[in-house]
Amino acid sequence: MRKIYLLLWLLCVLTPLHAQSFVRTDSGIKTSMQSLNLEIQFFTPQIVRVYRTPDNTNPVKESLSVTKKPESVNLNITQDVNVVVLASDKIKVCVHLITGKVSFFDSANTPLFTEKDFGAQFTPVYDVRKATFSVRQAYMLDKDEAIYGLGQHQDGKMNQRNQKIYLRQSNMNVCIPLIVSTKGYGVFWDNYSPTTYADNPQEMSFDSEIGDNSDYYFMYGGTMEGVVANMRDLSGDSPMLPLWAYGFFQSRERYKNQQEPVDVISKYRELGIPIDCVIQDWQYWGKDSCWNAMKFEPVNYPDPQRMVDEIHRMNAKLMIVAWPGFGPQTDQYAEFKSKNMLINFDTWPPNSGTKPYDPYNPEARSIYWKYLSKGVFSKGIDGWWLDSTEPDHINMKDQDFDQPTHLGSFRSVRNAFPLMTVGGVYANQRQTSADKRVCILTRSAFFGQQRYAANTWSGDVVSSWEAFKNQIPAGQNFSLCGIPYWNTDIGGFFAGRWNKGGGSKNPEFQELYVRWLQFGTFMPMMRSHGTDIPREIYQFGERGHWAFDVQEKFINLRYCLLPYIYSTAWNVTNSRGMFMKALAVDFTHDKAVYDIADEYMFGQAFLVAPVVEKSAKSRTVYLPKGTKWFDFWTNQTYEGGSQINRDTPIEIMPLYVKAGSIVPWGPQVKYATEKKWDFLEIRIYKGQNGSFTLYEDENDNYNYEKGNHSEITMNWNDAENSFSIESRKGAFKGMINKRKFKIVLIDADQVKERTVSYNGNKLNVKL
Repeated sequence: MRKIYLLLWLLCVLTPLHAQSFVRTDSGIKTSMQSLNLEIQFFTPQIVRVYRTPDNTNPVKESLSVTKKPESVNLNITQDVNVVVLASDKIKVCVHLITGKVSFFDSANTPLFTEKDFGAQFTPVYDVRKATFSVRQAYMLDKDEAIYGLGQHQDGKMNQRNQKIYLRQSNMNVCIPLIVSTKGYGVFWDNYSPTTYADNPQEMSFDSEIGDNSDYYFMYGGTMEGVVANMRDLSGDSPMLPLWAYGFFQSRERYKNQQEPVDVISKYRELGIPIDCVIQDWQYWGKDSCWNAMKFEPVNYPDPQRMVDEIHRMNAKLMIVAWPGFGPQTDQYAEFKSKNMLINFDTWPPNSGTKPYDPYNPEARSIYWKYLSKGVFSKGIDGWWLDSTEPDHINMKDQDFDQPTHLGSFRSVRNAFPLMTVGGVYANQRQTSADKRVCILTRSAFFGQQRYAANTWSGDVVSSWEAFKNQIPAGQNFSLCGIPYWNTDIGGFFAGRWNKGGGSKNPEFQELYVRWLQFGTFMPMMRSHGTDIPREIYQFGERGHWAFDVQEKFINLRYCLLPYIYSTAWNVTNSRGMFMKALAVDFTHDKAVYDIADEYMFGQAFLVAPVVEKSAKSRTVYLPKGTKWFDFWTNQTYEGGSQINRDTPIEIMPLYVKAGSIVPWGPQVKYATEKKWDFLEIRIYKGQNGSFTLYEDENDNYNYEKGNHSEITMNWNDAENSFSIESRKGAFKGMINKRKFKIVLIDADQVKERTVSYNGNKLNVKL
């Protein structure tokens, strides 16, 4: 394949055809060939937009996903016969003015990615009162590169090579036309209609049902995490969630009156099990004809303010569900209908007459928030469960996609539905209050949704070992689409198969649930939910029973890791980092990891290997080469590049820590903010140099955006056995000025400890 790229480069330089012209613009060039207009725009030195239209009648598209405007980039633009080369200090773009092919190289002329000759295709179609096109673009991939992304799918695949996937939003499948390569680049195909991704030995292509243009963004990050950083630069940064959002969530389909969620928190507090949030699911509004009325029906919820206040008095939070569809007896339905803001197809629940609103309309998004704010937010609700944001589409007919929306036919904007409806809630809450951070749980997503504080879950997956196993690559590919917050229903949603054996007392379900909860401990959101079987910890038995004790162990582990998790969240927000990382992200040099689907990195320190087989007494774990690894439970060390067989009794999920990691360890608490972090244990895993920044702020407001936060950077020098705590940067109200750190140096055959006092000034510690 490298030979092919070299031939392409020679073709760019040597093609002896009549010279074609181009026009230089502020950010690149414009030219025409094959009856197509082509524009190359540099947004940054490493982000390039390739934009084609079949004629001059269509206005330049305003992207729903991309928020960035082109920067001023220093470009060297040259032409040799029919080839134009645009070079920044990061990449070179080669445009062949006869074939239309666009190719990408790094600054050293190493080939990265290329279109095929004559690879753009526009086929005329008719889309509701408008003549337009179906649009296809074909590319060539290197046979040895691995490809990730495309959203979240339930096929168990990690590497997306040699796949054909129809990208149309649905429950359990999040569809994002974006790929990320182990060669350090990404491509976002900016089209919102149903799109087919296909990769075979001849080509890779995106083929969209509707489009006035062919529009994609090439992003070169050098590394895969660098590509993710480019995605955030292009489409918006991910804001901080409140500290409590990194704790434990308990839910059920569903709590049926206002006392039940109060009792759940009360029982957890009585047992001393940490919890931060309980979630109220559907039908708090009453009958289905009043679906999503966004107000409490008075029989089972006579005093909802009391419910909220009682939960808050126990230092917990309440999240509540809202949907994009409205029953015919709701005030919202009447207002939306009167303003022609309903999309006329059936959505959940069946046979109810419920219709979705038009979130593509900014006025409709404001109306949606008006009702949500008045009926629910005004009572002090802490977070939103925006369900069915793909949305559910019942009795689907092809003509449903011809329904008009504010931005065109539903078909033309289908996949952007979650982006618009989630974005409406985020934007309106931010305009309403800066004292409470937006926290959203949602079932679907599109490129750019990270900017809306949304945590996507994997949908109504079945409670089975196969479904459980499939969640791990699904989450990794989703995260590589630039959206860092993802989770699953712990135990799987549909669990009726286990009722015959006793439901939550069924040992087979208990094993599956416990293994899933272990996985959930190392997701950005740890949330228990499902139908058929209640999932509260006390449903499984009493303390002393293994199913109870292992859950308690891992929930407590989650809370001890909160300083690590919250600091990782700051890295996500401030440095465009990642929570869940495919092994190929950190270990691209090790091709053995390219198709490992059941392991991943959680932040910079932890390699997580969930147990995904029933009754497994052990499991094989591959430890990537290039570093030493510590077994988290025993501190035993292993050299990277090795495959080991780890015993897996029910209380153990294989968990490894990379040498050089610095892990802050918090106190045992019953909720996230119960205790200050004035005496943290700092665990150092010897074997390599390392660095970590401990982040703190006011926990649940937006003052951090004004600079009200602190960072304490810690460095480990392995050769000198020395540890430094740098001077604290920043300040905020309530900050700890004097504190202690218990420094714990972990080596293969020994553990050294030393406690030091820290007042914000630099401190050197010899170990």
